[in-house]
Amino acid sequence: MATVLVTGATGFIGRRLVPVLLDAGHDVRAMTRHPDTYDGPGEPVGADVMDADSLRPALEGVDVAIYLVHSLDDPDFERKDAEAARNFSSAAAAAGVSQIVYMGGLGDDEQDLSAHLRSRREVEGLLGADGVPVTVLRAAIVVGHGGISWEITRQLVKNLPAMVVPKWVATRTQPIAIDDVVRYLAGVVAHPDAIGRTFEIGGTEQLTYKEMLEIANEVAGSRPLPIVVVPMLTPRLSSYWLALVTDVDVTTGRNLIDSMSTEVVVTDTSIRDVVPGEPLSYRESVRRALAERDGSGEQQG
Repeated sequence: MATVLVTGATGFIGRRLVPVLLDAGHDVRAMTRHPDTYDGPGEPVGADVMDADSLRPALEGVDVAIYLVHSLDDPDFERKDAEAARNFSSAAAAAGVSQIVYMGGLGDDEQDLSAHLRSRREVEGLLGADGVPVTVLRAAIVVGHGGISWEITRQLVKNLPAMVVPKWVATRTQPIAIDDVVRYLAGVVAHPDAIGRTFEIGGTEQLTYKEMLEIANEVAGSRPLPIVVVPMLTPRLSSYWLALVTDVDVTTGRNLIDSMSTEVVVTDTSIRDVVPGEPLSYRESVRRALAERDGSGEQQG
């Protein structure tokens, strides 16, 4: 078993991953900027990826570091994410870390990638710049309660009696359940066949965003949702539209929407050789996300 540091331990993925790693027998450090208020499992450690000096003690004695940090809600996210990755790479190498695991984004490198996806690619390279082998899991939309992309889908379906949507709803993607993301992340930790490799992960179906909205609406048991595609909705206008009808801020919405005109589907299923098992369908992942929300007692929004 390994000593594993999980960055972003209080986030959408991290708070689900820490208990799974503990159940697998690993010693887990939950990295947070506010360790005094951390009430989850694992050993809380205080550090900030933007503060290089804080990372050295957090990474001391760590075998595997899982990097789940991004600044998508910041207009300057590309520069910030690059700086954070450089800090982490240097500190991990100095601490003798044997593997970094990173959640990247799907997309063909030969495509005209959005700033968001270009940044994810840049971070992949920067994390390994000082010699620590990086295992990359590239995913599209992650479906689960609390995930930003899923929240956009859920709130659009819930809040609108009919939907006027941009033309990017015809783009194909391959959504994946948060349960499968966590399973894959835990499965590659200290796995000899995963060291230094890049994997594509996704659910069972390749769907357009329009199909995703329609299925989510059906699973939620809502009224029929008329969807009208309007070609002239630019990414900028789309981001203001999202901010109007959901609680996602304009900056995050714009950064996500910029990626939605790029097809992001799995073309390599080799992850299943390393972490066996059939992923969940989109319909089941939606059902689980809605059930978790209902069980959390949150107000509907």
